[in-house]
Amino acid sequence: MGMSLDSCVTILQYSLRVVQVVAAVLCLVAAGAISYVEAAVQYYDWTVAYTYASPDCVEKLVMAVNGEVPGPRIDATEGDTIVVNLTNHLPTEGVVIHWHGMHQVGTPYYDGTASVSQCTINSGETFTYTFIVDRAGTYFWHGHFAMQRTAGLYGSIIVQLPDSQKEQFYYDDEASILLSDWWHKSIYEQQLGLDSIPFRFVGEPQSLLIEGRGKYNCALDPGSNGASPSCLPCNASNPECAYHVIPVEHGKTYRLRIASITSLSSLNFVLEGHNLTVVTIDGRYIEPVVVENLDIYSGQSYSVLFTADQDQSRNYWAGINVRGRLPNTTTGLAVLQYLPNSTDLQLPPSKPPGSPAWDDFDYSLAQARLYKVKPGYEKPVPQSAGRTLILLNTQNKINGHIKWAINNVSFVFPPTPFLAAFKLKLKNAFSPIAPPDLPPNKPDFNIFALPNPNDPSEINANFGSSPYVFKLGETVDVIVQNANTLNPNNSEIHPWHLHGHDFWILGYGKGKFDPANDPQSFNLADPPLRNTVAVFPYGWVAIRFVATNPGVWPFHCHIESHFYMGMGVIFAEGIHKLPSLPTETLGCGLTKPRH
Repeated sequence: MGMSLDSCVTILQYSLRVVQVVAAVLCLVAAGAISYVEAAVQYYDWTVAYTYASPDCVEKLVMAVNGEVPGPRIDATEGDTIVVNLTNHLPTEGVVIHWHGMHQVGTPYYDGTASVSQCTINSGETFTYTFIVDRAGTYFWHGHFAMQRTAGLYGSIIVQLPDSQKEQFYYDDEASILLSDWWHKSIYEQQLGLDSIPFRFVGEPQSLLIEGRGKYNCALDPGSNGASPSCLPCNASNPECAYHVIPVEHGKTYRLRIASITSLSSLNFVLEGHNLTVVTIDGRYIEPVVVENLDIYSGQSYSVLFTADQDQSRNYWAGINVRGRLPNTTTGLAVLQYLPNSTDLQLPPSKPPGSPAWDDFDYSLAQARLYKVKPGYEKPVPQSAGRTLILLNTQNKINGHIKWAINNVSFVFPPTPFLAAFKLKLKNAFSPIAPPDLPPNKPDFNIFALPNPNDPSEINANFGSSPYVFKLGETVDVIVQNANTLNPNNSEIHPWHLHGHDFWILGYGKGKFDPANDPQSFNLADPPLRNTVAVFPYGWVAIRFVATNPGVWPFHCHIESHFYMGMGVIFAEGIHKLPSLPTETLGCGLTKPRH
C-alpha cells in the first residue's frame, strides 16, 4: 500500500485521541454543559522560541509564542474543541503549556503540567494539545515548567456563550486585559538565586504590565546612558512599550475582562473616575458588586462592567498597584480613550491613580467576602464533606536551602509524570507514604512566631512528592493556613490555584484555624465558586470541592517562585477511571522505552 508501519501507528494514535475527545464532548452534552450543535473545532500552530522584546522599554531575552509577548489569544465559544500544535524551538530546554481554568474533563493528559500530566516537550519536537473549552469566561494559558511563565510565556483565552444563550448582564461592547509583572533579570538568574546559599530572592519587579506593555523609567540608573540597572538597552520611545489603549464611546456600557498572570505581585486595579461592577469571577456568576477598585491575585480573572459617563473631552488612566508587599514598582498604566480623542496628543492630565494602602489587609479581606454566588446559575454547595485537609504553609530550611513547605513537606516534581505512574501502575515513581492530612505533631504551633531554632521539626522540612488520593465523587474540604516566614513579623499573601476544578470558598479567617469552632461560620448558603483563592497573612481560607474529574491535579501557590520552592501539593482522584494516555505524553522517567 506504500505506507510505513510508523505512519500507520501515528494515524492510529491520532484517531484514538479524536475518539477520546469526542467521548468527552458527548459526556458534556449529556450533562447539559455545552451545546453540541454550536460546537466547532479551532486549530492553532504555535512555535515557542527565544526572542528579544521591550515590553517595558527595556530590551531583554524573552520566551515567546510566534514571536509575541503576550502570546496569541484564543477566542472560542463554549463547547469548542481547541487543537494547538506546539513546536518547541527552545534550543536547551523542554516546555509545556497549561490551559488555566480549563477543566480538561476526559483529557487530563492535556492539562499541560510538567511531571504531572505529561513529560516536557523536548527541543525540536511538536506536541498537539486537544481539549474542550467547557465553560464561557475569561481564562488564560501559560508555561508550567520551572519559571517559564515569568519569561513571557502566557496569553489570553476568551470564551463566549453560544449564540443560543443570553448573557446575564447587558453591555454594548467588551475589551480584555492581561496583567503581569516584569523583571529585567532572566529566569535563569532568578532560579539560581532561589536555589543558592545564601538565598537570593527574585526581588520586586521592575515594571507592571497591562496587556504586555509598561513604562520603565530609563533615567532611574544615573550615568547608564539609558540602560536599565542590569545594563540592558532602554528606549522610552520604542512603540513596543507604548501605553495599551482601551477605546470607549461616551454613554456606552462596557464589559472589561481582567486576568492576572503575575509571577509575584498581588494587584489592585483602578479605572480612574469610573466605578466597576463585578459580575463574574474566574468565569463564575456572582451577585453584582460595585467597587471603586479591584483586588486581583495571580491566577484570578474577573469581568467588570463600567459606563463611559465621564467628561468626554479627556482621556483617563487605568492603573495597577502592588498589594501585600512594600511597593518598589511604579504604577502600571494603560489609557482609557474617550473617542475621538487622540492618545498621542491627549494622555490623561491627572496623576497615576492610587490604591488602598499596600498593607491594608482588612480592606482586601472585606472585598473578598463581598462575592456571593448568583442564585440559580451554579450548583449548590454540598452541605458536608467526607474528608478534610488542613495544610499548614510554612517557610523552612532543607540542607541550608530556604524552601516553602506544606505540613512540613516541600514539594518536588518526580521524573515520572503522576498521571502515567497511576495509569501504568508504575512502582517507585513516587514515595508510597501518603502525605499528612493535618500538620504533623504541631497542635500548638504558633503561626505568629518565628520557627523555633531549637526545634528541628519547626525549622527544617523534608522534600516529598506523594499525592493525596481521593475517591471518585468524594467531597473534600481544604483549609490552607498561613504562618510567619523565616523573617520576623512577616506573613505573605498566597493565591492558591486548583487544576481540573472550581471550588466553593466557604470562608476566610484571621489567626489560627479552629477546627472545633470555625466551621460553624462557613457560608453554606451562597458561597462563590472559582479556581484561585487568596490566603491572607496570618490567616486561613476554607474551600470545598467534589472529586468528580478523574485525573491528577496540582493545587499550588500561583506565585511562580513559591511553587518553584515547594509550595504545592498533588490531588489524584478517580484513578480507576483514568483514560488511556497518548504516547506523546510519555518518554521520561520510568516511561522511557526500555531496550
